[in-house]
Amino acid sequence: MKLSAFASEKARQRYHEVYDEMLDWPLPHDDVTVETSFGSVYARRSGNENGEPVVLLHGLAATSLMWQRYIADLGRDHLLYAVDTLGEAGRSVQSKPITDAHETAAWLAETLTGLGHDSYHLVGLSRGGWLALNQAVHSPERVKRVTAFDPGVFFDAPNKGRLYLFSGLLLMLLPEPVRRRVRPGSKYSVFVDPLLRRMVLAGLGFQMRIHIGLGLTDEEVASISVPTRVVLARRSAVEDVAATEARLARVAPHVEVVTVDEHHTLDLVEPGFLREQVTAR
Repeated sequence: MKLSAFASEKARQRYHEVYDEMLDWPLPHDDVTVETSFGSVYARRSGNENGEPVVLLHGLAATSLMWQRYIADLGRDHLLYAVDTLGEAGRSVQSKPITDAHETAAWLAETLTGLGHDSYHLVGLSRGGWLALNQAVHSPERVKRVTAFDPGVFFDAPNKGRLYLFSGLLLMLLPEPVRRRVRPGSKYSVFVDPLLRRMVLAGLGFQMRIHIGLGLTDEEVASISVPTRVVLARRSAVEDVAATEARLARVAPHVEVVTVDEHHTLDLVEPGFLREQVTAR
């Protein structure tokens, strides 16, 4: 398996120019790099140094910048580490293939060790939610608890998710007058978000080769032993919510489920709601 990498130095430079242009972090922050056996993992550290360490895991291709509009309030009481996922475009640099769920958990486990705390609250949206849950299944040693927003891994319908992503990418490429017709908070609104659209389009010169977790088995879900909250979007394009609620009640009644009347959008991490879901234990 080949490594994720930019197609050329020019593509890398252009992407990082856009990344730096879009960076508008709301809190004083430090850049942190953790060397793992799978590559160099970048994290942006900010927030309350005396607070609970929270690791923020972004959605596919969104980078850690996804969080910058949402975490100012959360950072008052928590120490935040916003990670650029290894194997995706961003400031992390992969050096070894990541072929399965176990190796995905391994690079993140090494990252958590390198950040220097005994335990962390993992908070993720979409694929970031899968990363958090995957960690709780395969390498929970430093995981204190998990909050996963619409991770799309409990109802195994990969074609549904692929169609959604493909349609969204096409929407990103359409003229601006067409994109303006997409209402905020609607099914495809995440694809016309100015920051995410620029990052994804800038990343078209990045060849991404990662393990995409398409589902968790009943045994894996039942094995989760850390306090876990799953926030489901009732109108999700990547999850059958009714089936997911029933499955979790059957195989993992210890997993807390919160269902909200939203699409699979950034509204799921709107500042007040994000803080409520992360802090309410």
